[in-house]
Amino acid sequence: MSQDFAFHLAATDGAARTGRIETPRGTIRTPAFMPVGTAATVKAMRPESVAETGADILLGNTYHLMLRPGAERVDRLGGLHRFMNWDRPILTDSGGFQVMSLADLRKLTEDGVRFRSHIDGSEHLLSPETSMEIQRLLGSDIVMCFDECPALPAGRDRIAESMELSMRWAARSKAAFGERPGHALFGIQQGGLERDLRQASADALRDIGFHGYAIGGLAVGEGQAAMFEVLDYAPAMLPADRPRYLMGVGKPDDIVGAVARGVDMMDCVLPSRSGRTGQAFTRRGQVNLKNARHADDPRPLDADCACPACRDYSRAYLHHLFRAGEILSSMLLTWHNLHYYQELMAGMRAAIGAGEFASFESRFHALRDEGDIDPI
Repeated sequence: MSQDFAFHLAATDGAARTGRIETPRGTIRTPAFMPVGTAATVKAMRPESVAETGADILLGNTYHLMLRPGAERVDRLGGLHRFMNWDRPILTDSGGFQVMSLADLRKLTEDGVRFRSHIDGSEHLLSPETSMEIQRLLGSDIVMCFDECPALPAGRDRIAESMELSMRWAARSKAAFGERPGHALFGIQQGGLERDLRQASADALRDIGFHGYAIGGLAVGEGQAAMFEVLDYAPAMLPADRPRYLMGVGKPDDIVGAVARGVDMMDCVLPSRSGRTGQAFTRRGQVNLKNARHADDPRPLDADCACPACRDYSRAYLHHLFRAGEILSSMLLTWHNLHYYQELMAGMRAAIGAGEFASFESRFHALRDEGDIDPI
């Protein structure tokens, strides 16, 4: 670890950890949840509002930004931070997952992935070297190495082949990343649900050496129970003195379970996507504002929440906004969801620091089991 990018572990409670990642653009408190800013924006949110929810870092998508507006254009305009008016750290993914899930006519080779854009059909090659260059042009603080992530379920041979290719690509990513003071490169563990393949991947990444390590290839169709089985051992395979990032997770109970198993960082589109579809996450579980039960309800969505949606508006009004197709519905419910996620992270950080994570986890599940408040 360099002086301009460092991970400090402040406390542990069982496998759960709390600490901070120091970067030139600011401190990231861990465990951390990163809102997803797919196309240089967290949908329905101003960057200033995302910061107000308590987010220390957000995620940008290499695949989407390379296609539109283009990494070279972002670079000419001062980099992603200036382009989107976000002065805190940004992590960019490598683009590999989106290529596999969104692109048309893709062809995978040792060199990389040749694909046609889902936007205009134009042909592109994404490789470890081009992914590193695109992320350099974007100017992200944390760069992810280029990997392949097959969907689950998949056969062991397919998982092993993919993992081994990803490890070769990880080495090429490290070489292409070079020396970039103030910026960090994270490796990505693969191996599906196979413990020995996960260990082989972790060993290969350790040999290459990264500023931080991600756990990839989960939350891709295997279900929570299977994901937790992997997380029971996978984080401990990675260096304890570096951040551990679980990619693409998840629902609140996924996040609490991941932190309990030693994960430091997470990201997911769920809070913003759910906000746009009338779904709100609360201490008592998920609430569907589309339901008619809310139409005459003058109470707030969550009486203990200080976000604008809960502080200033009723369930009846939020229900009306969604049913009327008003843009304000997406704005308020996304703000609420991101606020809730950041409050959840802050609560876990405090509980771990106090040695009370087990009690926090028990209360978290007990309140959700009680369910939403009764209709009037």
